[in-house]
Amino acid sequence: MVQICFVGLGAMGMPMAENLVKKQFSVTGFDVRPASVRAFEALGGKGAAAVDDAALGADLIILMVVNAVQAESVLFGSGALDALAASATVVLMATCAPADVKAIAERVEATGRNFIDAPVSGGVIGATDGTLTIMAACKKSLFDQWKPVIGALGNKLFHVGEDAGQGAVVKTVNQLLCGVHIAVAAEAIALAEKAGIDGKLALEILGGSAAASWMLNNRGPRMFETEPMVASAVDIFVKDLGIVVDAGRTSKTPLPIASAALQMFLAASAMGLGSKDDSQVIEAYRQIAGLNI
Repeated sequence: MVQICFVGLGAMGMPMAENLVKKQFSVTGFDVRPASVRAFEALGGKGAAAVDDAALGADLIILMVVNAVQAESVLFGSGALDALAASATVVLMATCAPADVKAIAERVEATGRNFIDAPVSGGVIGATDGTLTIMAACKKSLFDQWKPVIGALGNKLFHVGEDAGQGAVVKTVNQLLCGVHIAVAAEAIALAEKAGIDGKLALEILGGSAAASWMLNNRGPRMFETEPMVASAVDIFVKDLGIVVDAGRTSKTPLPIASAALQMFLAASAMGLGSKDDSQVIEAYRQIAGLNI
């Protein structure tokens, strides 16, 4: 049986790893939080106290960590890469800069192991329901080999290219649109509120008009909650839109709207809202507009 190591049992990683267990895959999970490892064990998975123990002899390691720095630490700093089977495959599913993904892939492949660049989109709901969108870049033969495993995590699986970093590029474009959509939805609602229009009424009207978007209808209702469930934090978009803007600078592609959205997420983070749901970027707009909602 294929042995899978899953690293990163967070809000998205836990349900993803659980879905693999439900599909009868043999999965050993690791997280820096021992409580998360214990929770995974309660779901039927195997846990490990150290990441190199989790990776020992594994045929596949899936990294659902925060960023490239954490991925590098797991693979090269904690000994996970050396602990894998000699012909193992590394699947990086975190949102990382394309250049960082390429660099990690080169180091992995230099050991004779394989690498799949496979970021995801769909949030906690997609991770839980197994409906994530997965953008994979690797050799087509490798994609076909591991499709049964990766496909267990999402029902929208795409092979976007053969070069590491191409998946990250597609995810970068996705995050550009997501971040801008959330920010502009907040901007629109704040404008309505400033004019004395009930924000919830404005949302109801906009959500059923030509101005509607998935992000408006998903994040909009949470903009009126005091402590909304955290589907994705403000600081996640500080990170992701930072990657977007850096990608634009590297490729000499102007991204003025994405840059403006990044500043609003930064403003919300500076207000102490970094760990709050990303819908709370609206509080930065409300503060600038002098609103006390």
